[in-house]
Amino acid sequence: MGSIYRMRPLKFRAIWISDVHLGSKGCKAEFLLDFLKSTESEYLYLVGDIIDIWAMRRGLYWPQTHNDVIRTVLGKAKHGTKVTYIPGNHDDRFRDYVGLTFGNVKLRMRSVHTTADNRRLLMLHGDEFDHVIRCSKWLALLGDHAYSFLLKLNRLVNYGRQKVGMPYWSISAYLKQRVKNAVNVISDFEETVAAEAKRCKVDGLVCGHIHHAQIRQLNNVLYCNDGDWVESCTALVETNDGTLQLLHWADEKYSLIPETADATAFAKNKVA
Repeated sequence: MGSIYRMRPLKFRAIWISDVHLGSKGCKAEFLLDFLKSTESEYLYLVGDIIDIWAMRRGLYWPQTHNDVIRTVLGKAKHGTKVTYIPGNHDDRFRDYVGLTFGNVKLRMRSVHTTADNRRLLMLHGDEFDHVIRCSKWLALLGDHAYSFLLKLNRLVNYGRQKVGMPYWSISAYLKQRVKNAVNVISDFEETVAAEAKRCKVDGLVCGHIHHAQIRQLNNVLYCNDGDWVESCTALVETNDGTLQLLHWADEKYSLIPETADATAFAKNKVA
């Protein structure tokens, strides 16, 4: 991926990212670092699985780019960005510290964001609504190993694609869209978390966990999933007028963005 060259960063009111999985070989830290350096926001929400403690138990993997991501986030917090960290199941150790603030980063189990157009969005990682995670930890770990293998295969395929000048492509994301059981699991998850948002009497919610970026209305609730940074390299953003959009940073068109470009021209899935 080429670097993004610009004099001025894309500016948003709020940015949400999750499922970064720093400490795992599947993490696309270069893409994320490029994204963080190319954007500014008043609010930055880290919606879980930022650091992959599960992967680090299998073997330490922490290249400089992973360290640079942490330093960049802390730098944003130091210089005025309001950063909130909502731990997920892969970084659940940090849940012991919710309610505290470290390095200007607030740790919360859940939080609520109010958009510029006064919509209230519940924010949570989402693993508490995953039946496998909740009821069978060993099965979740088995699935994690299988997923890690798929990501290794993904790296090999994309290494070959890069050599012949082809853009990044996610095998696992492709399979999720086409395997019936995976589609059903995603749909069930979305409906369950949307019901929780309705129960909490908010206008919508933002979550992560399932690595499937999405913005859609579900039972009069706005469901937003910000995706991940091991497959799709996506972020949810809010513009100054309260519009919510998904940015797909791994898309080839984002390798070079004109300096004078309006941020909204490069976003997808606009919600009116």
